Amino acid sequence: MTRPLSGTQYELHFGDYRATVASIGATLRSLTFRGRDLVVPFGADEVRPAYRGAALAPWPNRIAGGAYTFGGELFQVPLTEPERGNALHGLASWLDFGAIEQTPSRVTLGATIVAQPGYPHRIDVEVAYELTDTGLHSSITGVNTGADSAPWGTGPHPYLVAGPGHVDDWSLLLPADEVLEVTPDTLLPVRVSPVDVANDGAWDFRETRAIGDVFIDHAFTSLSRDASGHASVEVRTASGAGVAISWDSACPWVQVHTADRPDPVAEAALHRIGLAVEPMTCPPDAFNSGTDLVVLAPGASHTAGWTIAAL
Repeated sequence: MTRPLSGTQYELHFGDYRATVASIGATLRSLTFRGRDLVVPFGADEVRPAYRGAALAPWPNRIAGGAYTFGGELFQVPLTEPERGNALHGLASWLDFGAIEQTPSRVTLGATIVAQPGYPHRIDVEVAYELTDTGLHSSITGVNTGADSAPWGTGPHPYLVAGPGHVDDWSLLLPADEVLEVTPDTLLPVRVSPVDVANDGAWDFRETRAIGDVFIDHAFTSLSRDASGHASVEVRTASGAGVAISWDSACPWVQVHTADRPDPVAEAALHRIGLAVEPMTCPPDAFNSGTDLVVLAPGASHTAGWTIAAL
């Protein structure tokens, strides 16, 4: 049998939840609750579109020009977003992860980011997925198995689906007081602003309201958290049903994107079909700014986790 393009498939089930994880990029390929999609899926024999469901490491989001300085030395990584001249979403998203452990409701996958030009560090990455009656619990762990300290950041890349329709038809609850404004051409950081000030308050979703035709491709911070330290984003249909993602204190940032396509007519099948909600340990271009950048000492590890659940 020909192996699917997205790699080995791991089918998980628990109660009313079903999930499929693909080994390329340790990717969440599908997640359903009672047969209803909670994330935008893609086919097993399809090249994963738009980083959909991928595990991002050793950085989420962008490095400006793919260049950064660490330990007093200048490094250059490949420009994987050539249209904007940036390095996008790290080095792990096309690695083929292998199973470390597997049960009917859980799988842990592992791969190694090998030392290479631009990132001369060896990091073992483990991505865990587990279904319970409270949703899909996921985590990414990086372990520095090299001899030198390494810059590190991580996060997931799910496109949430509230229900029928498109992003314009759904409402959003995003409990963030601040947004990172970016340049319109390269989407690189300019300044952090209050959400009720930036873009005339168009990105202020601290109270649930309709998304409508608002364009979002921004990182948010200063998040409201519950007593356990978790922040949550909710996306709902008019009926009140929907999906939520919550994450722990390891991620002080969240990127939200309305999945707008450059050509909405030609790419209608992809345009605004899901809301990307990406908890992140650091903001865009953190390898340059140093903001919330994790530095993994030799032998050190770092873990961040999140949960996707039906509403």
